[in-house]
Amino acid sequence: MKRYILFFILASLLLPHLAASSSAVSVKNLRLWNAPDNTRVVLDLSGSIQHRISTFTSPDRIAIDLKNAKLSSSIPHDIENNPFIKRFRYGQYSKEVTRIVIDLKKPVRVKSFTLKPNKVYGYRLVVDLFDKSKTTAPKITRSAPKRTGIVTVAIDAGHGGEDFGASGKKKTREKKVVLSIARELKKLVDKDPVLRSYMTRTGDYYIPLRKRTSLARSANADLFVSIHADAFRRSSARGASVYALSKSGASSETARWLANKENAADLVGGASISDREDVVAGVLLDMQMDKTLEFSIGFGDEVLKEMKKIAKLHSETVQQAGFVVLKSPDIPSVLVETGFISNPYEERKLMSKKYQQQVANAIYKGIKKFISKEKMAFMSPEPGKSKN
Repeated sequence: MKRYILFFILASLLLPHLAASSSAVSVKNLRLWNAPDNTRVVLDLSGSIQHRISTFTSPDRIAIDLKNAKLSSSIPHDIENNPFIKRFRYGQYSKEVTRIVIDLKKPVRVKSFTLKPNKVYGYRLVVDLFDKSKTTAPKITRSAPKRTGIVTVAIDAGHGGEDFGASGKKKTREKKVVLSIARELKKLVDKDPVLRSYMTRTGDYYIPLRKRTSLARSANADLFVSIHADAFRRSSARGASVYALSKSGASSETARWLANKENAADLVGGASISDREDVVAGVLLDMQMDKTLEFSIGFGDEVLKEMKKIAKLHSETVQQAGFVVLKSPDIPSVLVETGFISNPYEERKLMSKKYQQQVANAIYKGIKKFISKEKMAFMSPEPGKSKN
C-alpha cells in the first residue's frame, strides 16, 4: 500500500513538469523588416524551438519547419511591396511539425538563427532573405581611392528595426529621432562641394554594429559619425555628449555604462554570432590606430564645441569608452549623444524638427572645422603615397 501511495505522490509531482515539457511552443507574432539588401522575417516565440529551413524551386519558395509549435496569431498571407516575398502559407506538416511556407518572387539566399530572451524581447527565430544573384560578401578592408579633395562622411543613425533604442515617457523612440537627424545632416553634407555623404542606415531596419564599420570602410569613408539619443535611470539626467573610442578603460563611469548599453544593441536588434565576431580584431593593435584615435578626439572636440552653442552639455570634454561601432582602425570616428530622451524636456526638444536641424548643423560645422584644422591629414593617402 505504501508503494502505491509513493507512486501517486511522485506522479503528482512529475506530471505537471512532463506536461510543460511536451507542450507546444507558440508562434506569437511575425514581423518583417525591409533593408536595402535583405528582408528580415522575425517570429516571436513563447520558448526555445527546433527549426529547419528548406528551399525549393519551380516555383521558388522556402519552408520553415517548427517542431512542437502552434500558431497563436494570424500570420499575413499576401505581402505588398516586398522585393522577395509574395505570400505566406502555413499548416500542419506532420504530427510534430508546423510548416510556414514563404512563396518567393525570386531565388534567395537564406540565413536563419535563434535569439534568446533579453530585456526587450522573448525567444525569437530570425530568417534573413538575400538576393541570390548578389552573393558577394561585404568588404572589410577599404580600397585606396583616387583623391579628389572630397571628404566622405559616413553618417550612422543608431539602432533601427527590432532595436528601438531608448524610449521617452511619450514613447518617442530613439531610432526614429536619430534617423531624422541623420537625414538632416546628409542634406547639409551633400550641399557642400567638398563633402559627400554615405548613410549606413537609410530606413527602419537593423544593421549589426560591426557591419556599420565595415560598410563605412567599404565606402572609403574619411570620417564616421554615429548619432544617438541617450537615456539614463534618472529622468533628471540631461545634456549632449560626444564620445570617441578608448583602447583601454573608459574615461568615466557614465562612458562605461553607455558603451555597455550601446554594445548590447546587437542582442536586441538581432545579430547572429557570426555578425558579432570582431572583424577588426587584431587590427586595433596596429600603430595606425593610435593616430586615428588622436584624430577622433580632435574631431569630437570640434563637434562638442558646436553642440555647446545649441544645447546643454552633459560633459565638457570628449569622453572615451570601448564602443564597438567606433572600432575602425583608419577612420576618425565619434559617437554623438544628442540629448537624454529619458528627460521629458529634452524628449520634447528631440521631437522638434527645429532642434533636429540645429543638431545636424552643429555636427556639420564640427566636421568643417575639423577638416580646416587638420588640412586633410586624416584622410587615406593616394595610391603609392604614405600617410603622415
